[in-house]
Amino acid sequence: MNEQIIVIGGGLAGVEAAWTAANLGASVTLFEMKGERFSPAHHSMDLAELVCSNSLKAKRLASAAGLMKEEMRRMGSLCVRCAERCEVPAGGALAVDRDAFSRLVTEKITAHPNITLVRKEVTEIPDVPCIIAAGPLASDAISARISELCGSGLSFFDAAAPIVTKESLDPDHYFTASRYERGGEDDYLNCPMNKEEYEAFYEALISAESAPLHSFDRRKDVYEGCMPIEVMASRGKDTIRYGPLKPVGLRDPKTGHRPWAVLQLRRETKEGDLLNLVGFQTNLKFSEQKRVFSMIPALKNAEFMRYGVMHRNTFLDAPRHLCADYSLKTRPDLFFAGQITGVEGYMESAQSGILAGANLVRRLRKESTLVLPQTTIMGALAHYISDESVKDFQPMGANFGVLPPIEPHIRDKKARYEALSVRSLQDLATYLEQEGWHV
Repeated sequence: MNEQIIVIGGGLAGVEAAWTAANLGASVTLFEMKGERFSPAHHSMDLAELVCSNSLKAKRLASAAGLMKEEMRRMGSLCVRCAERCEVPAGGALAVDRDAFSRLVTEKITAHPNITLVRKEVTEIPDVPCIIAAGPLASDAISARISELCGSGLSFFDAAAPIVTKESLDPDHYFTASRYERGGEDDYLNCPMNKEEYEAFYEALISAESAPLHSFDRRKDVYEGCMPIEVMASRGKDTIRYGPLKPVGLRDPKTGHRPWAVLQLRRETKEGDLLNLVGFQTNLKFSEQKRVFSMIPALKNAEFMRYGVMHRNTFLDAPRHLCADYSLKTRPDLFFAGQITGVEGYMESAQSGILAGANLVRRLRKESTLVLPQTTIMGALAHYISDESVKDFQPMGANFGVLPPIEPHIRDKKARYEALSVRSLQDLATYLEQEGWHV
């Protein structure tokens, strides 16, 4: 068979999609606009350019990032293979010489007999089998076409609040209730502060250090449309007490009184094991988020599965538009991959490319598409971005919080993560064997 496939975008997701499809025997045309024009963040002509950090996160299997890379390796990942050849010392992280990495990926792609690299901007969505991996800085033209196709548009700025695990919170310092008793009794988890606790938190918040923004990340309208909590706090001591931390309509059952201030946590998943800090969009450095937000009594030992971010990011409202195999619900021969799907991170983007590339070929061959077990990181991320119960959708990176819990519960975190990793790789091996997947 010689299926004809188009891949749009030569980032990590695009090269993985092209590589996977080509290795399955498809004839792939990979379009990359660098050559005609560059995005504000890109400078090199090479594919899979790393525009920010050169770290691909942890290597150890008992970490979500390390486990995901092992899953990718077992599915024939190009990026993992190239990263390991270009590794530089970075403690427990897999960091690379970014120029050598991109150069090696480009050499592998251009040498593949089933891949044709075309350096041209794509401004229309092809009406043939296609994978769109246009990245977080997708061009205005292709972004407009995607918005027209999906109807509900794209998010062009990622202003996300942190996410914590429920099990890491202190149950003595939170209560469940909806404001004014509207909605379900356990719709929100409320974290009260008294006046002394709030004032200490406030002083730490307004003096905390923010992360620098790239020029292409700066938006004049973002501060009013989705204001960072630290910017809001700088307008006055009581500003956030009348905003995200307002206590009105809530009564702490432990005291019988309305708290001085309340942080509300909202479910990020249907199961409620991950919780979003409502209204806490932030541009603070990650270490500062951990330090300052942990001053809220219920969060004193909080495990942060995602920190708040603010940067330019083009992504779909994926739960409304994508299936768990990364195909568009309304057009089965059109797949998406990379950060445009709502996965967050270099290798998270790359892994979605593997699945999109494999699944488009399988669909054209009238085979069942790969939907990996939810007990794997790759499968759990695919489930998250296609889970229609997720209403306020924001991008998600690899973390153990998206996996179903181990039963019976393992209290020791290290042992629990090791058990989750063992389960994941066992379930992946069983699934791939059943599907006849070989690399």
